[in-house]
Amino acid sequence: MTKQVRQLDRVIIRFAGDSGDGMQLTGDRFTQETAAFGNDLSTLPNFPAEIRAPAGTLPGVSSFQLHFADHDILTPGDAPNVLVAMNPAALKANVGDLPRGADLIVNTDEFSKRALAKVGYAANPLEDGSLDEFRVHSLPLTSMTVKALEDFDISKKDAERAKNMFALGLLSWLYHRPTEATVRFLEVKFAKKPEIMKANIAAFQAGWSYGETTESFSVSYEVKPATLPPGLYRNISGNMALAYGLIAASVRSGLPLFLGSYPITPASDILHELSKHKRFGVRTFQAEDEIAAVGAALGASFGGALGVTTTSGPGISLKSETVGLGVATELPLIVIDVQRAGPSTGMPTKTEQADLLQALYGRNGEAPVPVVAPSTPSDCFAAAIEAARIAVKYRTPVIVLSDGYLANGSEPWQVPDVDSLPEIEPAFAQASEEEFQPFKRDPDTLARPWAVPGTPGLEHRIGGIEKADGSGNISYDPNNHDLMVRLRQAKIDGIARDIAPLAVDDPSGDARVLALGWGGTYGAITAAVRRIRNSGEQVAQAHLRHLNPFPANLEEVLRSYDKVVVPEINLGQLALILRGRYLVDVIGYNRVRGLPFKAEELADVIRDVINS
Repeated sequence: MTKQVRQLDRVIIRFAGDSGDGMQLTGDRFTQETAAFGNDLSTLPNFPAEIRAPAGTLPGVSSFQLHFADHDILTPGDAPNVLVAMNPAALKANVGDLPRGADLIVNTDEFSKRALAKVGYAANPLEDGSLDEFRVHSLPLTSMTVKALEDFDISKKDAERAKNMFALGLLSWLYHRPTEATVRFLEVKFAKKPEIMKANIAAFQAGWSYGETTESFSVSYEVKPATLPPGLYRNISGNMALAYGLIAASVRSGLPLFLGSYPITPASDILHELSKHKRFGVRTFQAEDEIAAVGAALGASFGGALGVTTTSGPGISLKSETVGLGVATELPLIVIDVQRAGPSTGMPTKTEQADLLQALYGRNGEAPVPVVAPSTPSDCFAAAIEAARIAVKYRTPVIVLSDGYLANGSEPWQVPDVDSLPEIEPAFAQASEEEFQPFKRDPDTLARPWAVPGTPGLEHRIGGIEKADGSGNISYDPNNHDLMVRLRQAKIDGIARDIAPLAVDDPSGDARVLALGWGGTYGAITAAVRRIRNSGEQVAQAHLRHLNPFPANLEEVLRSYDKVVVPEINLGQLALILRGRYLVDVIGYNRVRGLPFKAEELADVIRDVINS
């Protein structure tokens, strides 16, 4: 039977199942093959905070959404064209996001009366007509997998667990994905369990063969590779990009990289990744708590290393006193906050942008700290290098505000030429015939000398008690304290001269409304702006990387437009700062749902402002 192949320009697929069904692994493998094929892509993993939520329940649903295309894309997509639902809970949790006519692939083996009742289905939705608006493919994925593996010497449970590989094989056939890398991945993953390895490969190949031979799918789909600038590409997540950026900053500065970290979702992967790279001189220390982690990182900075600590919002609260010590001692320190939904424990696996005010003001006393926010998963690489550059040059802690969406999401990243990366010069203090002045400042940066302990002639006091200007002696003099507070603030303010002006995308120059964002909202805002422009309306866009200090031209940009819309996944923190500092009545759009914005949602909001 010859099957029709239909060309598509983009597809959004969501894999959903129980947290033990391997949906994250399935989505990741489909993503890796898609990246290798050359499509542009963006992903959205979504999983429970519990290690193992109750099986078959709505809180236990894990999903992975992938948007891939033959052109440049910016978000994981607003709504899936295809949903693979491994059980009733996965169906119920996700069917509300499906547009009319979407493909729905359902594992019928899991639709027992008990499983249906567990999630509140009074009747089987596969039989009561409630799914008639979708193209439903009811498949006994579990039993087909068990049947395909009956000749293998494995338990029935192990055979059933391979159903995600069967589904991956089917979807790989349906969308013409390469398969060789997945086979190699399974060979490596299960190298110590050869029978399990062979069974998973067989299940994957059986899913492919089923798609090729069954009458359930008369059409397969092809999404051609995207046209991207020439170069070497790889798929990368935000956390991995941060890790690589820190390593690159270490190499370009000649400073050994030290990470002091306490595991916390969603930042732990940075620790996991950096621990693999000892060949670059990376030292990782898993501390007993958040306070010990940042204390060790600051101690490493005092010792002449590139000190880094990673955490999420609750950990930032605990680290704040030591960050303040870093401000007082004026030492380089990189603090990475991968923001998650709060307050307190909140929703640990869900994204948010609500730590901005904490990053800016969450310390006692006047303790200014530069704040840098990456905009995409791959941009986390450059943001890490920029944070290191500022920290070393200005002798200050720097906070990097990533978020759960960027951390776990992925996209193609063009691997840069190492020689193109900025050099970072530590410029350690050198002994001289003059008496060492540990707080004598560079006239251009106001940074104090960085003296490596043990260097003859550079002995000095250091600590959290106020120091005298120049000499560094302990000082309680009121005028000296006022001076030191103002010098530390002026040092941070002066960084504005060392960063690029805020770039505004306003092709026609006629836009009267500006959409201004920061951090992980970049993709959704940019996609919304594209939709508005494609409909013939004009809107300008700008996105902030540096949140303290702001770019020097920010006020000029804000006053150049009649209205400024600021979408944030918080209750209006950047908007509050902009109103207070520049007296510009920006229009906030705020949702705090633990999910990234949808492009169409923001397009509607911006259109309303344009037409109001």
